[in-house]
Amino acid sequence: MSDGRGPGRYGRILLKLSGEALLGDRAYGVDPSVCAAIARQVAEVQARGVEVGSVVGGGNIFRGMAAAASGMDRATGDYIGMLATVMNGLALQDAIERIGVTTRVMSAIAMNEVAEPYIRRRAVRHLEKGRVVIFVAGTGNPYFTTDTAAALRAVEIGAEVLLKATKVDGVYDADPMTVPDARRYDRLEYTDLLRDQLKVIDAAAVSLCMENDLPIVVFDLSAPANIARVVDGEPVGTLIAGPAGGAR
Repeated sequence: MSDGRGPGRYGRILLKLSGEALLGDRAYGVDPSVCAAIARQVAEVQARGVEVGSVVGGGNIFRGMAAAASGMDRATGDYIGMLATVMNGLALQDAIERIGVTTRVMSAIAMNEVAEPYIRRRAVRHLEKGRVVIFVAGTGNPYFTTDTAAALRAVEIGAEVLLKATKVDGVYDADPMTVPDARRYDRLEYTDLLRDQLKVIDAAAVSLCMENDLPIVVFDLSAPANIARVVDGEPVGTLIAGPAGGAR
C-alpha cells in the first residue's frame, strides 16, 4: 500500500491517542515522561519519511458523556471535553518539538492564540512538508467521539491507515483485564465489530472507515517501537479491514 513516500508499508498514517494514554501512572492529567516516550516513537517513523497526523482524546481531563450521566447538558460536557483535547495536544506538541520534530496543532474550534484552525488543504500541506500534525477539539461538534474525529481526519487527509493506540495488544472477544482466557483476534472485518458490538472503537468511526476502505490497526502503545512495527506492516495487534482489504 505504500506509495513511495516512506520505506515502510504505509506512507501517511493517522495515530489516534486516547487521553488516558497520556496519564502514565497518574490519576489525572498528563505525564511528561509518557508524552516523551510517544514523541520518540512518532519521531522514529517521521524520520523514515512517513507522514504522521494524530488525533488526541481528552478523557484524562474530562469526559463529556460521564458528565452528562451526572446531569450536565451533554453538548456542554462535550465542548468541555474538546477543550481538554486541546490541552493534551499542546502537551504532545511540546514533547515532539523538544526532540527536534516540527509540529503543528490544528483545532476544530477556533482559538488562534494557541492553535491553527483546521483547514484540510493546509493540514495536507503540513504533512507533505514533513511536519507532524496534531488534530484537536474533535470534530468541533458535540455528540461525536474522538474516535469518530480520528476516522474523519484520516479520510480527509488521505491517510492509508488509522492506528488506534490502546493499553492492550489488540481486539479481544472479552475484556482481557477481567477474563483471563479471552481470545485475541489477529484480523477482523468491519462488520464483525458492528455485529458483535466490540467496544474498542465506536460504531460511527467503524462505519466511516468501512465506507472509505480505510484499514484500522488496534495495538498496544506501551510496547517500544510498536508504531514503527505497524507502519512496517508487521503483524502487530489486530487489523480491521474489509473482506479483501489491508491484507498483511
